[in-house]
Amino acid sequence: MTQVVTDWLANGLLNWSGWAMFAYLMIVTHITIASVTIFLHRCQAHRSLELHAIPAHFFRFWLWLTTGMVTKEWAAIHRKHHAKCETPEDPHSPQVLGLHCVFWRGADLYKMESKNQETMTKYGHGTPDDWVERNVYSKFQWQGVALMMIINLILFGAYGGLIWAIQMMWIPITAAGVINGIGHYFGYRNYDCEDASRNIIPFGIIIGGEELHNNHHTFATSAKLSSKWYEFDIGWFYIRVLEECKLAKVKKSIPKIKTQDVQIPNAELLASVIHHRYEVMARYTSTLRKAFAQEVDVMKGLAKDFSDNHLWLYKDEEKLSPAEKERLESLMATNEHIATLVQMRRELSQLWARTNHSKEHLVEQLQVWCKKAEHSKSTYLRNFSMSLRSIA
Repeated sequence: MTQVVTDWLANGLLNWSGWAMFAYLMIVTHITIASVTIFLHRCQAHRSLELHAIPAHFFRFWLWLTTGMVTKEWAAIHRKHHAKCETPEDPHSPQVLGLHCVFWRGADLYKMESKNQETMTKYGHGTPDDWVERNVYSKFQWQGVALMMIINLILFGAYGGLIWAIQMMWIPITAAGVINGIGHYFGYRNYDCEDASRNIIPFGIIIGGEELHNNHHTFATSAKLSSKWYEFDIGWFYIRVLEECKLAKVKKSIPKIKTQDVQIPNAELLASVIHHRYEVMARYTSTLRKAFAQEVDVMKGLAKDFSDNHLWLYKDEEKLSPAEKERLESLMATNEHIATLVQMRRELSQLWARTNHSKEHLVEQLQVWCKKAEHSKSTYLRNFSMSLRSIA
């Protein structure tokens, strides 16, 4: 009898091998990540999809077991992050608080902001407020994770304690630390949106697709986070499976540019260009890259003198440091072709920056821009203008 008890304490009821327990750990932590990205993030915080009661209640129960987070608190804090991004009011901006602080103290920042009643009142609307939310999930937060610990200890014995500890650290590290910290500090940007968000890697698997953070901040209400052919959002894959099973309904996704025959710039085209402005500017950046590469072949000095061009040539000029602005001006003074492309980029961005101008005036500006581009010496500019005029 003593040996049976000893074996149970050491290995639990299942008596699984180390690899089997590791597989279990990977599965349960991935379910937690999927619950955060699908339910808390895309469904509750941004309303980009609707979930059937079955997956919605499962996600709520699972998050209660594995994180103890309250839906209203999470959604409110995240909405405030978007509304006040990279400002002193942002609950967790590494640009303001520092990467070290957000990465290691992300969970503490979340707890501090959850006690801000103004944040809860202003940003916490529309989240679940039924009996089970009020009387179980919100009222007994720590009891859920305690129940998870008991389950793990029964199943795996002493190893269950280690599994539980890793489960409890999973969201504070991956969500609060990696996404909120690294996702606003390191990585690549498809779109030059207003904040410092970045895509960490193009393969959104480990953190459920949240690795594609720049895409998300550019199109915050999209249920899909991948936008390029080489990017993969596993959270979107799960959503599509749920949708096929009639358990979810996607409300919004990243808008895709549709094309038609080349048209004369008019109010319709203006509206389309403004609506797709992030994608338009991303395509213009691609045009600028190609033009710079061609000029490097013509003027060998460009490669040496402006080898750090990728750091500043393709940024929104408002985000350039004084040193980067100086580099840009120096390049423009050196190369007339690049100077024209940069100047035309400035003029194109004014179409959505001049909010106080009438629609008629902006249409006229678009017409002037296209005419100027198509009469320029740059093949790249001429081709870009024709593609711009074909946006449906």
